[in-house]
Amino acid sequence: MSAFDPSDITIMIVDDEASVRQSLEAWFEDDGYTMVTAQNAAEALQRLQEGTIDIILLDIKMPGMDGLALQDRIREFNSDVIIIIITAFATVDTAVRALKAGAFDYTTKPVDPDELSHLVRKAVENIRLLRENKAMRESLDQLQYVDDIIGQSPQMQKVLELVKTVAPTDSTVLILGESGTGKELIARAIHMNSRRRYFPLIPVNCGAIPETLLESELFGHEKGAFTGAQYRRKGKFEMAQGGTLFLDEIGTLGLKSQVDLLRVLQDKEFHRIGGERLVKADFRLICATNLDLEEEVKHARFREDLYYRINVFTILLPPLRDRRADIPLLARHFIEQHAKAMNKPVPELRSDAMDVLLTHNWPGNVRELENALERALVINQGSAIAPDDLPVQVGRATAGTRNTTLAEIEKEFILRTLESHGWNITRSAEQLGIDRVTLYNKIEKYGLKRPE
Repeated sequence: MSAFDPSDITIMIVDDEASVRQSLEAWFEDDGYTMVTAQNAAEALQRLQEGTIDIILLDIKMPGMDGLALQDRIREFNSDVIIIIITAFATVDTAVRALKAGAFDYTTKPVDPDELSHLVRKAVENIRLLRENKAMRESLDQLQYVDDIIGQSPQMQKVLELVKTVAPTDSTVLILGESGTGKELIARAIHMNSRRRYFPLIPVNCGAIPETLLESELFGHEKGAFTGAQYRRKGKFEMAQGGTLFLDEIGTLGLKSQVDLLRVLQDKEFHRIGGERLVKADFRLICATNLDLEEEVKHARFREDLYYRINVFTILLPPLRDRRADIPLLARHFIEQHAKAMNKPVPELRSDAMDVLLTHNWPGNVRELENALERALVINQGSAIAPDDLPVQVGRATAGTRNTTLAEIEKEFILRTLESHGWNITRSAEQLGIDRVTLYNKIEKYGLKRPE
């Protein structure tokens, strides 16, 4: 089993005696742990708000709020932190009260450093197991995202084939597509079908983080690296160790950040800001953008060397207007999903409302469709969603953009459904929500023929 780097564990010593705080701090710093100290309960609570604390070495007898009362306060908002009680009053009653209140273990004063080190090592092993179990649960939960990729159209089937092809490799993937097409969903599908699926997928929205903060966000920093850096902090590169780093909107990266990223990809190692120790970079990179990176390179807004570094395997997501055959499937999925979340009965979608969805141009793509249907569910008070329940802009845009007839859309949708099921009439009829006789009539009406 893997062991933690001691610097990954932050220990807080809470004791009103300065000599105890100083000696224990020096002892555990020598072992490589990150240390924080507090001389009373109020200061300890403040430290807990400022950063993550993994283990607390807590003195029982302090002026003001004592250790047992402080333990109760901590448990109210943080059940994960491990508390080891230190007491000069080695009575069974005190120990039992502490353990019943949730303490991990206890030791007595004068403190035996070796005994306390042994308790801390036990606590660290407990933390390691809890974190590994949490990571495993989160990884398994993420498998649901794969099921959310909905689409029977040839365009989406091609995308899913590409996902299946590239997922088992460690190749860098560049996902291209308009905003709202589901680029992060595809990134999750790749990760969850890869050998790295039991390690984290760390998403970073490059466009949402100011350039001045991005370096710290990616590389992390050491305590005291800059004003306000009171604790050591891991960056996204380090958090993604063993797993996948997903850089969304990579086209918005500034030139300096592009250089920094390129260096990490080339060297496979980096320093935290203010740190001297090299950290290995073991992650798979998936990038996404709605920009034309070749144009960005031509205008010197994106480095050519970085572009070729990330453009190893490309997946282009089609806009929703180019795969209208998937709209009924997506609509049904979103209606069921949001109705369940709202604890409402699942309403039908009236045919005239479906006509609106099928003929709208969807500049916001799948995200816009989901938001439109969520809004319709909030407004709808009946058993079926009507056109009036949909956002006004959807209806208005539809009125001026009807360049495809509903019959053509229905014909295309039926044909694609038949093709996706190998012209199996029973399965195709089930997918379309109609009976076999109706499907036969539609095939005859539109003159659809099975290829020879």
